[in-house]
Amino acid sequence: MMALKDILYRVTINAVVGSTLVDINAIQFDSRSINDNDLFVAIKGTIVDGHDFIEKAIAKGARAIICEKLPENFHNGITYVEVKNASRALAFMASNFYEMPSENLKLVGVTGTNGKTTVATLLYQLFKKAGFKVGLLSTVKIMVDNKEYKATHTTPDSLTINKYLKEMSVDGVEFCFMEVSSHGIHQNRTEGLHFEGGIFTNLTHDHLDYHNSFAEYRDVKKSFFDNLPSTAFALANIDDKNGLVMLQNTTARKHTYALKTYADYRVQILENEFRGLLLKIDDSEVWTKLIGNFNAYNMIAIYGTADLLGLKKEESLQLISTLESVSGRFQYLISDEKITAIVDYAHTPDALKNVLETINNIRTKNEELITVVGCGGDRDKTKRPIMGNIASTLSTKVIITSDNPRSEVPEAIINEIEAGIEPQNFKKVVSIVDRKQAIKTACQLAKPNDIILIAGKGHENYQEIKGERFDFDDFKIVKELLKQLQK
Repeated sequence: MMALKDILYRVTINAVVGSTLVDINAIQFDSRSINDNDLFVAIKGTIVDGHDFIEKAIAKGARAIICEKLPENFHNGITYVEVKNASRALAFMASNFYEMPSENLKLVGVTGTNGKTTVATLLYQLFKKAGFKVGLLSTVKIMVDNKEYKATHTTPDSLTINKYLKEMSVDGVEFCFMEVSSHGIHQNRTEGLHFEGGIFTNLTHDHLDYHNSFAEYRDVKKSFFDNLPSTAFALANIDDKNGLVMLQNTTARKHTYALKTYADYRVQILENEFRGLLLKIDDSEVWTKLIGNFNAYNMIAIYGTADLLGLKKEESLQLISTLESVSGRFQYLISDEKITAIVDYAHTPDALKNVLETINNIRTKNEELITVVGCGGDRDKTKRPIMGNIASTLSTKVIITSDNPRSEVPEAIINEIEAGIEPQNFKKVVSIVDRKQAIKTACQLAKPNDIILIAGKGHENYQEIKGERFDFDDFKIVKELLKQLQK
């Protein structure tokens, strides 16, 4: 239990009706979860408005209501607090309720379009190997040192974040690495958190179904750096033209990394093959099991962060060479017949282009590169023809298929992907709606030494069709099919 007045610390309040001395059992923003003496926060969402459920929350036992507009009728014994922005208020209240857990550990946020999961997860791996207790808040999973929890969003809601940070704090976790999405920033989920540092990876075409324009998407990312305290560090990839934009107004200590330009932390690629990368970092050569130019960027981001957090350079380099690939991020197998199958989460044009260029740089061109690709439903439609164009330009054969269609018709999504294919590439492309059948066709077409890329879903082990989730793991399926076909 905590007094409402203590929960409201740092919250900008417009009006209060009733007493703030009441004790609160828990904070909820879903009226279905309300129990006696809970605090209900009415948030205006994109689909539903929490203000419509205030009465329901009170009927279920809510003791206090946080809202952006006071209701017309008040109930005796219920405290109403009007705030300007309920999602922002929720973030501060969650932090207060869980006793500001982010101040008890070193929290580092990773933002950008591509590479967030890889950088956050590999930093978790590196600091674990260095002997620390570490936390991870990522798209794939949440880790409280060695305890694993399932993740539901890239950036969870502020209550969930603070709940896990509290658990980490109690457990003695020293460092926590967290993916920070543009949605999470925009919906104030990271407000009230104390960050030790922020990392910017890159910015490409994504989430324009949510943000009205690329400029808005960029500015939301930038606001994360604008709000970092002067005690924090800001580490940005300046090979990306938006890297310096991120650093423009921040009061945090500014640091840069790059592959192509002069920066505080520089990396060179000496060798690039399917077994891994030979890199030059800080005049030292280091071998990593990860593949491709984009992973060279991820490695230097990790190295720079470890340095800024006080790890010795020699130790960081030694640990970097032991890091393992993240599930569904350029995850590959080589079959008995020497067919290479790669599964990657490439679901944006830039990520798909990166992966295909990486494969093309390594392969000898005597083999086929067969790409299986789709696009998620109810997401940014503008990227679909671009993905079709990239896949058909950079592959020798393409099978367009269903990803997570969600509420959309899969055939309609496929038609939009096909619209980006240029006439000279028509012959390369076939469309198969059923994803398993599409992967099977790729395996049937593949001959020894050929490469199959299955893009889009990566670590996701399900397909979402019409609101239902079905088990579907790209990596497992391609492995089984190659075995069945004796390839």
